[in-house]
Amino acid sequence: MIGIFDSGLGGLTAVNELKAALPDENFIYFGDTARIPYGTRSVDTIRSYALQDCRFLVSKGVDAILVACGTVSTNALDTLRAAFDLPIVGVVEGAAKKAAEIASRGRGRVLVLGTPATVRSGAFGKAVRDHGCEDVRSVACPMFVPLAENGYTSLSDIAAVEIAREYLEPYRAYAPDAVILGCTHYPLLGDIIGSFLPGSVLVSSGAEAVAELKETLTRSRLLFGGGGKGRYFVSDGVDCFAENARRFLCTDVDDVTVTDINSY
Repeated sequence: MIGIFDSGLGGLTAVNELKAALPDENFIYFGDTARIPYGTRSVDTIRSYALQDCRFLVSKGVDAILVACGTVSTNALDTLRAAFDLPIVGVVEGAAKKAAEIASRGRGRVLVLGTPATVRSGAFGKAVRDHGCEDVRSVACPMFVPLAENGYTSLSDIAAVEIAREYLEPYRAYAPDAVILGCTHYPLLGDIIGSFLPGSVLVSSGAEAVAELKETLTRSRLLFGGGGKGRYFVSDGVDCFAENARRFLCTDVDDVTVTDINSY
């Protein structure tokens, strides 16, 4: 069974990818809806939250964990891997490799979009450079998470478009070959982001992380099947989560349970 966690709803974009790539694998999703957002927190707080999230998933008997959160992946992945004896995959490496490959066929330019904590960490930029692409720029987009969480993701949403303009207009002339969506919320804003960077390939960090997870579990012989059943847990707001999850999963989510994450 696979455990997946995020600060809120954004990791559900990775759940969609997981269902497509590993349709027979059971999974548990945890959204830390009581403490969202993670991206504006200190590194110590991010690590503390991430350890609690993983302890909760491990208590449910998961065999591997997908960290479907760019902020945790860039600030706490080493901490988690040192604390738990099971495969833990973040969203950085796969996306960085994919973006560098795309850039190598173009002008050699990559733009990283992330939360303030993700951008401060510099982890995506370092990973892209490690794959041979030196021209990497990053921009913090703190309002993208609340926009996605509240359904403001369409080109018809004037507020979302104007916020995106504030973040992305300065990079239109830069014309990156690849744009890393360094938060799993950001694919929901793909149409808006693409409208400002029309010549760029958008790289979903969640999708690339699922591909890496599949490779890791196949190699480790940790794919057990089980019917592809999913269970959803949150730290607050069951009804709100279930209602908004439809936008991410395009299906109803009935099995949502609240848990006291502070007890882990």
